[in-house]
Amino acid sequence: MTKRLLLLGTAALIFLSASAQVKIKGVLNNNRYDDGEQLKTTWIGSLYDENGNYTGKTAFIVDYGIYAMTWDGNTLSTPIKEPAVNLSDIKQGSQVNYEKALWATNFNLMYGNSGAAYVNGQIVTVMSRDYQSTEDNELFAVRKWNAKTGDLLSHTDDYLDVSANIESAGMSYNRKDGKVYGFFHITDAKLLDEIINDPDYYADQDDTDWGREGLDDGYCLGTIDLKTMKITPITPGLYYGNYVAFAINSDGRAFVLTSGGTNGYLGDDGKIYNINNELGGAQLIEIDTKTGLMVRNSKQVTDPSTGEVYTEYTFPLPATGYCSQVRRQAACFAKSNPNKMYWIGFYNSGKGVNSYGSWTTLDNREWRTNGLYDTALYEIDVTTGVCTRVAKVPNRCSFSALWIDGDDCSDGAEIDIDGIEEIQQTALQNGSAQVYNLNGQQVKTQGRGLYIVKEGGKTRKVLKH
Repeated sequence: MTKRLLLLGTAALIFLSASAQVKIKGVLNNNRYDDGEQLKTTWIGSLYDENGNYTGKTAFIVDYGIYAMTWDGNTLSTPIKEPAVNLSDIKQGSQVNYEKALWATNFNLMYGNSGAAYVNGQIVTVMSRDYQSTEDNELFAVRKWNAKTGDLLSHTDDYLDVSANIESAGMSYNRKDGKVYGFFHITDAKLLDEIINDPDYYADQDDTDWGREGLDDGYCLGTIDLKTMKITPITPGLYYGNYVAFAINSDGRAFVLTSGGTNGYLGDDGKIYNINNELGGAQLIEIDTKTGLMVRNSKQVTDPSTGEVYTEYTFPLPATGYCSQVRRQAACFAKSNPNKMYWIGFYNSGKGVNSYGSWTTLDNREWRTNGLYDTALYEIDVTTGVCTRVAKVPNRCSFSALWIDGDDCSDGAEIDIDGIEEIQQTALQNGSAQVYNLNGQQVKTQGRGLYIVKEGGKTRKVLKH
């Protein structure tokens, strides 16, 4: 009898261990190998179409793409590109498979330096181009993808104006109302009248020559239509700070993370503390999705020197204890566990104890040892705010979006991110659009490949699988 119970107990432990595995996937934003190289590139060759005509394009394999890693509670596996991109599948001798080469090269566009979203097997990436090298009306480049196959679902020249305000700390699906939310950076927003009209509180510091009187920049919670990329701000106010990650759990609770300050001292537990011996670093903040307001506690406090009574606001959750100063990071929840946030942030922002024994910024040239570009997987209990750094991420990978494979809050969501299929069907069914192959020949039937679709005054490139 005793032996049977022992065997059953062992089986239960094995089952629990296997069920604890979590497969985290994400859109790579950057990495850095130990040899210092970033974003390695493998040249494939020049691209020729199916008729042997040179297209003027060169194909190559890049690090950008969709990556998967497994966390079993003890070890985080090295992020591996999934789907894999292998040169041997694309090029045999001197022969290059045009479609596969184009597919591989397109990953160079999967860059979400202004945010990315995963919804039910689909990905949207937002890349903001350099203000110095582009016009304002082409600041944001929007790409849409199949998360399983890596296929580019939208054409390559979807650019939006700076006024689209789609740069974000992250975007996330809310299964409670079926909407996608983001913590968006709003530019040139009109300040509230009660602020502008209060001379004791407000003085416009902007140069009047720029015509920005009464305008400001900052973050706010909003919803976004991933088909049109139109955002709807929820609160008229703006939040100031460096926000680095945003995620919504399966209970519909929205959380945003700050990057954290840099002042304080390093405790024996490896966390940063402030002068009051309170945890410092990145702060996890809950946002009310209905009002867009930060969830805070309030209490009446009396100033001991003046006797004045004022309201003091504090966050319900403590700070994480970790500084993660670099801008682009990501977080997510498993649908089955709304209380645990997975966050891939930076390790210590290049800070540590110097030769004088002080906790400070270390020499940037020593990034291989000072942790400046190291990234790590963190787990945060959103009921207590306790944050645990559980593992370093191999190759210092950072991500612009994360999701839990097979257990994501958006699984089963019916959200149309592009409407490409609708345009294709319209073209074939009633002839309201015209479809051309890459040789400029109008076609009525389409196999796999890239096509030009003209509908009214709009021209689009469509990749059909």
